[in-house]
Amino acid sequence: MPPWVSSLASLGLLLVAVVVVLWRLPKVELGHSNEFKRRRFLNWFPLGMTYAFLYFGRYNLGAVQPELEKLGLLTKQAFGDLDAIGAIVYGVAFLINGPLTDKYGGRVTILIAAIGSAAANVFMGLQFQSALEGGSSKEGLYATLVFANAVNMYFQSFGAVSIVKVNAPWFHTRERGVLGGVFGILISLGLYFAYDWTPALFKSIGSVPPLFFIPAAVLAVFFVIDFVLIRDTPGDAGHKDFDTGDASYDDSAVPSLVTIAKRMFSQKVIWIIVAIEFCSGFLRQAVMKWGRAYAKDTGALGDFVFSHWGLTTCIAGILGGVFAGFISDHVFGSRRGPVVSVLYGGLLGGALVAVMVLGSPAIGWAVAFMSLCVIGVHGMLSGTASADFGGKKGAGMATGIIDGFVYLGTATQAFVYGRILPKNELAKDPANWVSWPVAMIPVAVLGLLLASRVWNARPKAAGAGH
Repeated sequence: MPPWVSSLASLGLLLVAVVVVLWRLPKVELGHSNEFKRRRFLNWFPLGMTYAFLYFGRYNLGAVQPELEKLGLLTKQAFGDLDAIGAIVYGVAFLINGPLTDKYGGRVTILIAAIGSAAANVFMGLQFQSALEGGSSKEGLYATLVFANAVNMYFQSFGAVSIVKVNAPWFHTRERGVLGGVFGILISLGLYFAYDWTPALFKSIGSVPPLFFIPAAVLAVFFVIDFVLIRDTPGDAGHKDFDTGDASYDDSAVPSLVTIAKRMFSQKVIWIIVAIEFCSGFLRQAVMKWGRAYAKDTGALGDFVFSHWGLTTCIAGILGGVFAGFISDHVFGSRRGPVVSVLYGGLLGGALVAVMVLGSPAIGWAVAFMSLCVIGVHGMLSGTASADFGGKKGAGMATGIIDGFVYLGTATQAFVYGRILPKNELAKDPANWVSWPVAMIPVAVLGLLLASRVWNARPKAAGAGH
């Protein structure tokens, strides 16, 4: 069976699993009509799939970094620096794109994200094609990739703020825990697209440029779908707008970035949340971006987890997202802090186990478990707490502020790991990779301590619930 056929079959099974899981989740009943729920699904599902395919057009470069290194196109340190620069651009872009999203709406900005990232991927594919045909040097390719990846990351940064901005008016705070779980599922699907489809495409086609052209084509298709289906509010779709019970439901106008920042940072809990998300950004990419590089260099690609890296992290993320969303809304009364504390305990335990089992097949399961935990954390904080504390009118800016710290953590890990991981012949010995899990431990400890400080945190709503 060709790799792409296997990938499509796996995707079909995953989508069935996602639908079954969501169908079986206990629902928070707030009196929405069945017609409203159907229209809401037609709103968030294509929006969410666009977000997942944005991952396909973001992590494709990292997914084939080991192959690019073998072709003499991109070393670990070069990729680490390129990735760090892109992460910084992504984080800083939130300060621009958050206000733009609140001003123009998430529908407009998800369309900008899709078409902008598609264009950047086409450009990167053309650059690889030129380099492989001898049209540019390795140094010239690297400089061009730094620029193109930064442009891609700028457009990609519209994704998270758009999905939170659109969903905030459609979901009450009491429903957003499960929504945060859905957010984690969508991230997981995106990782699957990137980390399984990209290597499978490379193995099947044997060429680098299509790894960028294909995600661009998919994003272009979803640009059209989103244009037709997505609406910013229930009122825009012919339904009645309602009180979502968040921090600013009765605001008459979109607040400014300064107003949102003052509102958020006047609360001690926000300072703690952004610090937690810095740790999450470090740990998420430490696992996701370097796991396959470890397997490729040490010959562990035959192990089950690493041979199905995208599928495994996707399933782990789905479980993490569903677990986090369920216990947030149905065990902890829609509080996010207890969930994050539990998941950070898992991250610390996973990192400690990873040090002990490095070099054995168990390392794959340890980092898969860490994927489950960190995606659950990210869904709770970036996908849910941002809307809770920023309110539906300022959800874009609130998400931008919180997610900006995620990518500050991402940039930090990229610079660190690009320099401390083994290279060339040294990379073939798993023992030389001990710095990989060891560097995660202090970050996980810090995240756990911070998470315990927001155990009882709730948004200060302007009025009663729905």
